[in-house]
Amino acid sequence: MNRELVILEKLEKELSLKQLQIKSLLTITQAINDNVSAEGLFNMYKSFLSWEMGIEKMALFVIEDQGWECTASINFNKEGIDEMVPLLLNHKRLYTIKNSDNARFFGFDIIIPVFHKELPIAYSIIGGIKEKDDLYNKIQFITTITNIIAVAIENKRLFKKQLAQERYSREMELASQVQQMLIPEKLPVEEKFALSKIYKPHFNIGGDYLDFIRFDKDRFAFCIADISGKGVSAALLMANFQAMIQSLIFQYRDLETFVFALNQSVYRITKSDRYITFFVAEIDVKQKTLRYVNAGHYPPLLKMNGSVTKLDKGCSFIGAFEKLNDIKEEKISLMDNAMIVSFTDGLPDLKNEKDEYFNDAILEKFLDQNYMLDPESFNQKLLAEINRFRGGIEISDDIAVLTCKIY
Repeated sequence: MNRELVILEKLEKELSLKQLQIKSLLTITQAINDNVSAEGLFNMYKSFLSWEMGIEKMALFVIEDQGWECTASINFNKEGIDEMVPLLLNHKRLYTIKNSDNARFFGFDIIIPVFHKELPIAYSIIGGIKEKDDLYNKIQFITTITNIIAVAIENKRLFKKQLAQERYSREMELASQVQQMLIPEKLPVEEKFALSKIYKPHFNIGGDYLDFIRFDKDRFAFCIADISGKGVSAALLMANFQAMIQSLIFQYRDLETFVFALNQSVYRITKSDRYITFFVAEIDVKQKTLRYVNAGHYPPLLKMNGSVTKLDKGCSFIGAFEKLNDIKEEKISLMDNAMIVSFTDGLPDLKNEKDEYFNDAILEKFLDQNYMLDPESFNQKLLAEINRFRGGIEISDDIAVLTCKIY
């Protein structure tokens, strides 16, 4: 009779545990379906282990975008968790902690790893199960709950990451469209002068900018710039920058005043959070003169009369300081067939498979050998040389080239 009572009590306990397990599974599943927050799921997990399973000590580690974090715990000191994570990563299946294991596992009994597509996404370490009866089934059920919670949290993380990527892709698409509208599709090719461009933004959107402004049939200006930053913010700044250039350059007779006013306009927008390297040149084909200001930009090359000159006179970056001091405009008399090659730093920063740079010496040699070509042919040949030089190495930055020739 006593034996039958013991068996009956055992069956009642097993039935009660099964009912508790089913109820807990339904509650957690419903919470996941109701899109309960990650914090809410962690609190449910902690409450379930503490109140329903009688767990005295627990720590749940979950992989986040910034790394591993302890997201729920019971009687656990979180100090030194960075040192505990590498110890957990050694385990790929359920593990019973031994006395010989690292002292950081003191007070814990089991390690429950959770993997998703062969990658660890969570670890739960459990200690102090109050009732030892039916220990195997309890551990199995805790493992099941841990997997459900961890996978649900990982799905939330991946979903947020996907949304962020989609939003980023839409922003990049918008920025690319804005940028394409700002860069001149065609540049003039006339009897007295011609211009041509190479424009290769990194990942379809970059901070490089170039433009052409016509004053009259004999006078024009061109500019090239590199705007710090990427994405929509850089594209919006580029749009503002173009509007400022197109407005201010017609208001001032000299480039020094123009650059001074341009810097103040940019600074009002950026408050020095962004800066722009900028080169602007004004050419009079009738007077055969070149005036320019280089505002911290990589010096363009002027090939004329058998020699190459670096156009490096000017001032500091645009937008970095509220006022630009000591702006220097340089004037140069042009000879026939003079060629000006301006570019952004993506060109000299280009590397090949031997870890060599497309440096000034290479560009000057190329210019010396090909300056008699028209700008379009020159740029096509330069682009072929760029691709030959880099071989299989991907372009790591935006590349913009603006070539001007005076006939």
